[in-house]
Amino acid sequence: MAHHFLEPTDGVVHDFFSRALAPVLYVDSGDTVTVRSLDARGHLQEPEAPGAFGDTFLPGSRGHALCGPIFVRSARPGTAVAVHLVKLTPDDWGWTLAGDHESAFMDCLGIPTDAMVALHWRLDSESHVGTNNLGFSVDLHPFLGVIGVAPAEEGEHSTTPPRYCGGNIDCKDLVQGSVLYLPVAVEGALLSVGDGHARQGDGEVSGTAIECPMTTELKVSVVPDPVLTTPYATTPSGRITFGFDEDLNEASTAALNAMLTWMEQLFTVSRTEALALASAVVDLRVTQVANGVWGVHAVLADDALRVTIDGQSGSPSAT
Repeated sequence: MAHHFLEPTDGVVHDFFSRALAPVLYVDSGDTVTVRSLDARGHLQEPEAPGAFGDTFLPGSRGHALCGPIFVRSARPGTAVAVHLVKLTPDDWGWTLAGDHESAFMDCLGIPTDAMVALHWRLDSESHVGTNNLGFSVDLHPFLGVIGVAPAEEGEHSTTPPRYCGGNIDCKDLVQGSVLYLPVAVEGALLSVGDGHARQGDGEVSGTAIECPMTTELKVSVVPDPVLTTPYATTPSGRITFGFDEDLNEASTAALNAMLTWMEQLFTVSRTEALALASAVVDLRVTQVANGVWGVHAVLADDALRVTIDGQSGSPSAT
């Protein structure tokens, strides 16, 4: 299989999803791509001081600075693209903001917008530690906030809200070793990635994580018969399904509904039996609150539920 490389250059970096975007790379199922992406806002260099940002690749950008789109041969509607996250390496700097925008959510938290706080992070990929200008350190758990394919609908679509074909999912569990499955809506899928995060808490509560440029090695494969028709993932610790909606209840229901469908197939149980089992072992988590719609993910840890036959226990196969 071939190994391709993408750099954030003219024609590669874009800030919207569209089925009309011309592919910058054609790959076969099973190929590997190493992508170097800018930070979410496309800054060309490290800030001179906390919050002192310089030029961006896309002045007046409407959304995240993404790389792509990648045309995946044999990907067509009805299939899914599996994005295997082989390796994720942040650059040596990142940033986090709070109080930089007005919203009802910020009002509820009593956060003023006249005193923005900017954290500047020094990131060490060797020790996997990040340290900020306030003197706090964290372990790094890098992932891409945006992994998505083009929607079927015509027009240019914002990168901000996640949708049925992925995008700005912002799930901190999609770390190295994970596989994200995205339903294909258009011929070739038109995969775009970016929005590197060195670390994030569930919720991304200020609206930003540790935002950073990222080098990502990923393998792309086509799944002819995906187990679900919505985005789902396997991670080093378990299975994940997603729900996105302006209503938190609807987002939670969508995530759980997909997980129940997956559990029916995994364990050969009825839907009600799946729900009873899920109540004991499935966690519902708020993925993010920052993107115009609520994100919720349902998590089934690999070791949470074991099938016991004749006194022997074991876990079901991965997908």
